[in-house]
Amino acid sequence: MKIGYARVSTVDQNEARQMEALREEGVDRIYMDKKSGKDFNRPEYQKMIASLRKGDVLVIHSIDRLGRNYEEIIAEWRKITKEIEADIIVQDMPLLNTTQNKDLTGTLIADIVLQLLSYVAQRERENIRQRQKEGIAIAKAQGKYKGRAKKEINKELFKNAKIRWQNGEITKVQFADIMGISRSTLYKLLEDEGNDRFYKQGYYYEK
Repeated sequence: MKIGYARVSTVDQNEARQMEALREEGVDRIYMDKKSGKDFNRPEYQKMIASLRKGDVLVIHSIDRLGRNYEEIIAEWRKITKEIEADIIVQDMPLLNTTQNKDLTGTLIADIVLQLLSYVAQRERENIRQRQKEGIAIAKAQGKYKGRAKKEINKELFKNAKIRWQNGEITKVQFADIMGISRSTLYKLLEDEGNDRFYKQGYYYEK
């Protein structure tokens, strides 16, 4: 079976280009996450890994769609190709096509390219975070940065709307409209509800 995996970092980003490229590859099924690539703790990725079998082919558009953590990318690649014994096709890098070039030279070249691109993916993530920190520091120095305001969430309203959504009475868009928040905020609320990260994100329930 040929399986596609797509990823964007936030719910606001558009995955259409990746999805189209995967369909053109003739994949039988596509798994897609809207999560950061900092690690592999992503629901659809984990489902995809669990579904992979020996002889399957995993198709990704580029190596940074797999992730942005150098060591974890290498570990996952080896898990897929060595432990599961599935193949991987990276669409924008033909050298990372394990269905071909299976001789010693081809494997060596693929390993070198994989390590280089994984390193670049992690460095890019680190550079983005550093630029964000520098931008915030400059804004603070100029008195323009006030941080994110806390978002007060009505506990009862959230609870009732969540039940209606789980029962299929309303869509997520309608759920967000009821709460007066964006879809991306709703995704974070649903993901972080009840744990410490929920409060670190700046959300809190009315008492």
